[in-house]
Amino acid sequence: MKPVTELELPRLDYTDPALRGERYHAAMAELDGWLAEGPFGYVVLDREAGEFFLRSRACTFPGLVVAELLGINEGPLWEEMRRNIININGAEHRRLRNLLNPSLSPRAADRHRPAMRRILAGLPHEGELEFVTEFAKPYPALVIAELIGAEAADAPKLWDWSNWIQRQFDAASVVEHRATLEAKILEYHEWVGHLLARKRERPGDDLTSRLLAVEDLEEVELRNLVLDVILGGIDTAQSQLAHTLRLLAEHPDQWELLRARPELARQAAEEALRYEPVTPFTARMTTEEVVFRDVVFPPHTVVMISAFHANRESGGTFDIAAERERERILTFGAGIHYCVGANLARAELEEALAFLAARVERVELAGEPVYGTITGIYGLDSLPLRLW
Repeated sequence: MKPVTELELPRLDYTDPALRGERYHAAMAELDGWLAEGPFGYVVLDREAGEFFLRSRACTFPGLVVAELLGINEGPLWEEMRRNIININGAEHRRLRNLLNPSLSPRAADRHRPAMRRILAGLPHEGELEFVTEFAKPYPALVIAELIGAEAADAPKLWDWSNWIQRQFDAASVVEHRATLEAKILEYHEWVGHLLARKRERPGDDLTSRLLAVEDLEEVELRNLVLDVILGGIDTAQSQLAHTLRLLAEHPDQWELLRARPELARQAAEEALRYEPVTPFTARMTTEEVVFRDVVFPPHTVVMISAFHANRESGGTFDIAAERERERILTFGAGIHYCVGANLARAELEEALAFLAARVERVELAGEPVYGTITGIYGLDSLPLRLW
């Protein structure tokens, strides 16, 4: 066995703000082996190793450790972070997750498909448009509003909180924008207080009403569970949908195939999730000494699991008709912190593709996409499209 610190490894600086778009793809493709060195630890580059670290009980999400290193140990941001379900483990995590599961199961996600179709019908889908702003941004925010029982008019607020508070997972953003993040959290607290009051008076068939009916759930837990759904379900879905349409615009043969075979909408959604994951890296930190493939990882070692590399073991081309291993992509993580909203995200993406493929003959780029950074959620800041 050999300590990981003594290995000669390729290096990937995933914090480099210039690493986006094709430059990002090229840098990832250049990496060999199963492990690379990063700025704060190591990057795991294959599926088996990625699943090992994601599933290991000797690894945890390092969010609170990073927060403390940044001097965040009190205040609204600290309280939100320590109550975020990704930073909770063991029996407490299982209890909270089990409260969300019934509203986010495959069957529950399917019940929201009519609402998704209604929302999609009200979005612009022909001519030249800035796809991110006009389509990808409002769609998941409106779906999440329906899920939690909020008014459709509140969807822009939900998007704003998702976009900002989600940045707690990006250390650079926390350092630069801590005051804004804390202000957004306080805004959310005031809003959700009104939502809970309305639902107590007039409960409905929504996630918030169901959580209110749980006798042993404290209000602060309820408030943060609703926020977890907002954070996990809007910015991510927007980014994945935007990248999916970019890929289809860049591969017109795949768009023609989808139009000819509309039954491929689900497979096309899965292929986009595999090929361009908007969570390219998932962080874990060892809580004790871990040995894997005769390499020793000391306690407190940070590893970043690359979904990009793990997913592309199934193939390096974007092909919506290819037969893939559905359950083996790491876009949604693995283990106890596997994304609780994965079923809803898949349904949203499938419905959007089916909707557009039935109405749009061609999808073309009307300008250059503007890529976001790969830290946190990897999205597109702008995607000019021509739909006709």
